[in-house]
Amino acid sequence: MAFSDILGQAKALALLDRALHSGRLAHAYLFAGPDGVGKTTVALELAAVLLCRAPREDRPCGVCPGCRKFQSGNHPDLVRIRPEGAAIKIDQIRELKKALSFPPLESRQRVVLLEEVHTMRREAGNSLLKVLEEPPADNILILMGNATGAILDTIVSRCQLIPFAPLPLPLAAEILRIHRPELHEADRSALAALADGCPGQALAFDADGILTVYQKVVTAWLAQGQTEGERVEHALALAVELAETKEGLEPLLALLRIFVKNAMAARAMEDVRPFAPEVLTARERWNLPQLSAKMTAIDLAEQALARNCNRGLTSEVLLLDLFDCGIPWT
Repeated sequence: MAFSDILGQAKALALLDRALHSGRLAHAYLFAGPDGVGKTTVALELAAVLLCRAPREDRPCGVCPGCRKFQSGNHPDLVRIRPEGAAIKIDQIRELKKALSFPPLESRQRVVLLEEVHTMRREAGNSLLKVLEEPPADNILILMGNATGAILDTIVSRCQLIPFAPLPLPLAAEILRIHRPELHEADRSALAALADGCPGQALAFDADGILTVYQKVVTAWLAQGQTEGERVEHALALAVELAETKEGLEPLLALLRIFVKNAMAARAMEDVRPFAPEVLTARERWNLPQLSAKMTAIDLAEQALARNCNRGLTSEVLLLDLFDCGIPWT
């Protein structure tokens, strides 16, 4: 059954399911909502349904020639357009218009996925508008963007709007469990909260290497028997690794804040089962004044970023301070 394996976005899925069952699909949809909440996942599932050759109630069947080509990423009637660099460009829309002038090659209809349409400049948007004003037969366009305000009003008005919202945090954490089962429940919950209920963004933190750096920081942080020289060496090495991530300092600070906050909370609770093992180690290792000092170091790093201080230097001072290397903020 279509959409049965997708978690969340019940309202959006219900709208699309009704359209599929009634056979009254719009010629163009606009999936609008934050990054990482399932817009692309739902768009691909809808494309799979439309390109499947099985009877309607069995789509996507996963075994017909259409499904096999879709799964291998080479279906001739699936067109995906993503930004080239920072934006979808006018030449990409011109190429799309050429493709739409021909009928679908194998399926009843061609499916066009336009991702991050909020990046389109006015020239490209106006060119796409002409397609939406005179939609070619046997084509369905699915536009995806994170904010309708950044998309031309005339484009929005010619699409059926399907809103997507951030997921409840427990559901976002469950999606993280499916994709990253090795993470502790508390870490999944922290990531879900950090990403504001957008599991795709949480997974992007992981892809950017931020979660790896965070786990290394915590492991080195809690290691016993290190000399001050070893702590300095660890701190500076992790600062270099952090600098190699894309905008990694802010999410790392947020994760460290959650970690220290949980350690503080664990010290005040008898039932500590909800907490990750590392949090329980921190609970035993540091008293409240020590944990407060680490929270202060995180606060100072955030203040330094707000003042546009050098990010590399901020990372170094933060980690040296967290590792009790006696490096003061100035």
